[in-house]
Amino acid sequence: MRPTPLLVALLTVGSVAACSSDKSDSTAATGGPITVKASDTACEVAKSTLDAGTHVFQIANSGNKVTEFYVYAAGDRVMGEVENITPGLSRELRVELPAGTYQTACKPGMIGTGIRADLTVSGSAAPLTEDAALLQATESYTRYITSQSEALVEKTTDFVTAVKGGDIEKSKQLFPIARTYYERIEPVAEIFGDLDPKIDGREDDATAELPFSGFHKLEKDLWETKDISKDGPVADQLLTDVKEVVAKAKAEKLSPLQLANGAKELLDEVANSKITGEEDRYSHTDLWDFAANVDGSQAAVAALRPALEQRDPELVKQIDTAFTNVDNELAKYRVGDGWKLQNELSQAELKGLSDVINALAEPISKIAGVIAKK
Repeated sequence: MRPTPLLVALLTVGSVAACSSDKSDSTAATGGPITVKASDTACEVAKSTLDAGTHVFQIANSGNKVTEFYVYAAGDRVMGEVENITPGLSRELRVELPAGTYQTACKPGMIGTGIRADLTVSGSAAPLTEDAALLQATESYTRYITSQSEALVEKTTDFVTAVKGGDIEKSKQLFPIARTYYERIEPVAEIFGDLDPKIDGREDDATAELPFSGFHKLEKDLWETKDISKDGPVADQLLTDVKEVVAKAKAEKLSPLQLANGAKELLDEVANSKITGEEDRYSHTDLWDFAANVDGSQAAVAALRPALEQRDPELVKQIDTAFTNVDNELAKYRVGDGWKLQNELSQAELKGLSDVINALAEPISKIAGVIAKK
């Protein structure tokens, strides 16, 4: 079984989903909520200039397509994002923005570069990390990212070596293991523009600019076409991209809100693609990803735990209980050092997993509002 509740995750660090966060916390951010009216053809952000500090964007999707909302810094570095905003749904994004120039973007259909607008932030504000507990959280989580990144490079190297050697069975064994480390740090990897889709993009998301590549291209060839004889260049590029993500992730200075948003985002990933089998559609190794996403979420929350215990100890108890319930439900499908295949689970079993993830996502969604309080 995976380690249980937050204590083990905290020790590691030290060495589907709720629709929105707690509305009562919105006024804690600078200037209150900024409305975003999203549709299939528009992305109307109420403000184009802001004071430095923490802000809440309230995104309402009136279109017919699922959409996403991003705040980008230069080079499409992601400052904050919220995905899977279904038609008729409203979601919140809390993001800490120092002075600078940014862009907002809605992505109808969750594809392309999005409908963009300029955003200018001026002035100065004390960073959230001025709070000692939040500074400790970012430092602890950075150590976690470093350890997982090093393992990611090692295991991806093993996987790439097997692919280039033409060993299909060994490659299949190593595929979910290498992905485990990527899935644990995915919110950080997604900060860096096109690297995440190059590494982890699915076939139906491919474009002329970003063709189908990375883990899932190799997955398809291993399980479906059963021919990896021409995949040497794909494997080499995967390893190159992974090393670049790792180097950037180790150097990144994270905001406490990025930890909070990342913890929630990982659970959204589980609900929207792992339980459904959409992610690893050829290998059906989705439960490896499921467990890794939960691990990553748990590590982010564990890093924030001292601050959360100071501000909302009852929320910590709710999160502990919810993580334990996820661990217990997932443990039913453990097989040796791995997991059952997603397509071996019944609809009732998949619903059981979905229910505990949704129950966990509800208290996790409150963390950003709690730590944004001054």
